[in-house]
Amino acid sequence: MKRSTDRLLTTHTGSLPRPKDLLALLQDREEGRLSAEAALHDRARSAVLDIVKKQAEAGLSVINDGEQGRADYTIYVKDRLTGFSGESSPWPNADAEEFPEWAEMARQFAPPFQKRPACTGPVEWKDWSAVERDIRNLKDAAAGRSAEVFMTSPSPGQIGRFLQNRYYPSDEKYLYTLADVMRREYQAIVQAGFILQLDCPDLALGRHTQFAHLSLQQFRDVAAMHVEVLNHAVADIPADRMRMHICWASTGGPHHRDVPLRDIVDVVIKARPSGLVIAGANPRHEHEWKVWKDVPLSAGKVLVAGVIDSTTNFIEHPELVAERIVRYAGVVGRENVIAGVDCGFGTFAGRVQVDTNIVWHKLRSLVEGARLASKELW
Repeated sequence: MKRSTDRLLTTHTGSLPRPKDLLALLQDREEGRLSAEAALHDRARSAVLDIVKKQAEAGLSVINDGEQGRADYTIYVKDRLTGFSGESSPWPNADAEEFPEWAEMARQFAPPFQKRPACTGPVEWKDWSAVERDIRNLKDAAAGRSAEVFMTSPSPGQIGRFLQNRYYPSDEKYLYTLADVMRREYQAIVQAGFILQLDCPDLALGRHTQFAHLSLQQFRDVAAMHVEVLNHAVADIPADRMRMHICWASTGGPHHRDVPLRDIVDVVIKARPSGLVIAGANPRHEHEWKVWKDVPLSAGKVLVAGVIDSTTNFIEHPELVAERIVRYAGVVGRENVIAGVDCGFGTFAGRVQVDTNIVWHKLRSLVEGARLASKELW
């Protein structure tokens, strides 16, 4: 990963808004109505070309494919791996029980399609060509651009959170199997010249969903096991070619049950990736920049700090963005900060929380805020 040497670098978290006609094709595939896979592949490729160009025009330093060809950031693996069928059970949603009025409002943001099967058989690769297609599309779109490029892939723990284990004798065995299988995708992304971003909401969001029944210490023990599994999966990949994303859900809900960053940060920093992409702009976690006063970044680590909220249609003022960046820089050092976004803007295809045009305004505000911060810090 590049560091901010003479100016603040900027990036985002992964997913970006998809064109409406591409959304229709994705929905057709998820619901078994797609008559020609080639039409989806062609449209996804052109969408990647367009989204890379837009990111470059917005001035972002580190860009990706916007996850254009995927229906979501995790469950897409069900179509690439064997062993998945049926349906996973929904995790408890205490927020919906406590705030039924909010839950009703939130339904308008629910993705129109999202099938979560369970693991019911051996997990192996069945469609490696899909990975090769993603890599080829991004390579072609980013060719000749100076920006650093990343590609996302879910961690074993995150896959296990969405696609529940009903086959392996233990969740630990299931996750290690996922690690051994997904290692091939992780390595291919890095070998293609990209930065690998591992999406790990299980390390934070998992606390108040999948593992809500556990004590904090029990959850920390589970999170530590998830980190060990992740490290096993990426043991052969250089740390500086990876970053990991930790968040507490991409929804604009109450978030008052979110586990504090302070309670998990010592577990998270034991993961091998050098980049830590952590939400920090939303009202529940903005104050947590202070955590890094007491928990110094490990040697070689870089903090990709969330300074733009991905759930609100407010366009952050560049001066506010600059203030947030400068706060982080004052604690961890200007060279160890990259300005980022809390979460994805298109985490699930078809779920629209932020107007597409506003997304690009927010990203331009991110770039301008980083420019202002750079003037102050260099």
